[in-house]
Amino acid sequence: MPRHARFAIDVGGLGAFPSATRARVLWAGVMAGDGPLVALAATVDTALAALGFPREARAFSPHITVGRVREPRRAEALATLLSASQTRPFGRVAVDAVTLMRSDLSPRGARYTPLARVPLSDGRP
Repeated sequence: MPRHARFAIDVGGLGAFPSATRARVLWAGVMAGDGPLVALAATVDTALAALGFPREARAFSPHITVGRVREPRRAEALATLLSASQTRPFGRVAVDAVTLMRSDLSPRGARYTPLARVPLSDGRP
């Protein structure tokens, strides 16, 4: 498996999956630095496929999940807020490791448990 060097991403803009008016997941976008992130995601996908996990059918969309909406409903005010923040920068994040997380969703909310952490290389041979 290829080694990936540490990198940084610029985070900004807010959005929602599947749409701003029917949000289930709120996210912050990756405005710059997504190349190394996309390459890292492809490596993880390939490694998981080799272990028997099905490949992700959707294209990778670099983002940071900010929150989940428990009871999605039509929300025009949220859509307006998200639209107004699409180009707003939030800051830079250093990416120096990959953490494998377990996600347990329940009616009381999501619970995330770290399973393993793999540091990225410092770029030196």
